[in-house]
Amino acid sequence: MTVTDRRTEAPPGWLVLLLAVACGLTVANLYYTQPLLSLLGDTFKITPVAAGGLITATQLGYAAGMILLVPLGDRAETRRLVSTLLVVTTVGLTVAGIAPTYPLLLAGALISGATSVVVQILVPYAAGLSPDHLRGRIVGQVVSGLLFGVLLSRTVGSLLAEATNWRVVFLVAAGMMAVLSVALRFALPRREPTTRVPYAELLLSTVRLVRQHQPLRRRALYQAAMFGAFSAFWTTVSYVLTAPPFGFSQLGVGIFALVGAGGALVAPIAGRLADRGLSRPLTAAAFVTAAVAFGIAGFGAHNVIFLAVAAILIDMAVQGSLIFGQHTIYALDPAARSRLNSVYLATFFLGGAIGSQLGAYAYHLGGWTGVAVFGALLPILALTYWTTERP
Repeated sequence: MTVTDRRTEAPPGWLVLLLAVACGLTVANLYYTQPLLSLLGDTFKITPVAAGGLITATQLGYAAGMILLVPLGDRAETRRLVSTLLVVTTVGLTVAGIAPTYPLLLAGALISGATSVVVQILVPYAAGLSPDHLRGRIVGQVVSGLLFGVLLSRTVGSLLAEATNWRVVFLVAAGMMAVLSVALRFALPRREPTTRVPYAELLLSTVRLVRQHQPLRRRALYQAAMFGAFSAFWTTVSYVLTAPPFGFSQLGVGIFALVGAGGALVAPIAGRLADRGLSRPLTAAAFVTAAVAFGIAGFGAHNVIFLAVAAILIDMAVQGSLIFGQHTIYALDPAARSRLNSVYLATFFLGGAIGSQLGAYAYHLGGWTGVAVFGALLPILALTYWTTERP
């Protein structure tokens, strides 16, 4: 079977499930280590700010992959491209797992981060599988798998590290990527490229899309602010949970991370609401929700219930905003969905990298209160920008 962008029937349920699982497993590579930073600090004798650099390096690699690799999703045959990138991801994770020094760990994380952009090739691929009237729903289902991967990866990483050590986390992830590379190569329907232009011209055309589509620029900046806040929270909350008065073990941190997984349930609902034309007002609601959540989080330094409520609200807000943004940009140019997505997600993850590093500095300078103030500021800035948008 060959995929085209003019379909009248929904793709089979097993294929949507496979795409959701593939997105979840692949994006998890970016987040396994978020609750393990204290362990990495002990292993390599580095400060919390330096340990936070691992998250920053991974997300910078992902942003670079979005710019340099994801546009190939419009030019290359999808199955071959996806399986090749996953092989390189396997190598990067293996290097990270056996790294004897922190710089080598950073290099492995950078490689695996860059090639884990497979996720952002599969999401527009799913959009191409879907008829227009069901696109939001199906993309929401696939993205819900991605978001469960983001959230459950922290728990899996903590549990594996508790039972074995942090190196096993990387090596197990490498094994899953190897299996996934083979499975997708044989299971995905063939999708013909939508353009044959040379690679350099492809990158230049991506720049032209940024200039041409004002909604793309807006949505990318909206999500950069939201993901920066999200990353600041999850990069630093493990320090709060492992310190007094909580004193959580890695298992405890992993169990806490499960709380945020409830927020992933909003993705399919957000997709349906986007299909009804409600993306713009609900985007503002997501910004308000995130800002309020950080206000609640500010009271959580001595109360885990406040932290849990904040985690759920932050995840729901970020996920809803993500779906609304993708629904908007995929309608701009069906033949350039991978390139549109590359701009959207590169900006998004650049915001996440900045949020991770500044969140670590905020924690170093002002403790958890500093993180709460910084995290609330970002969605407030996005909301201010939103007020200048014409309906």
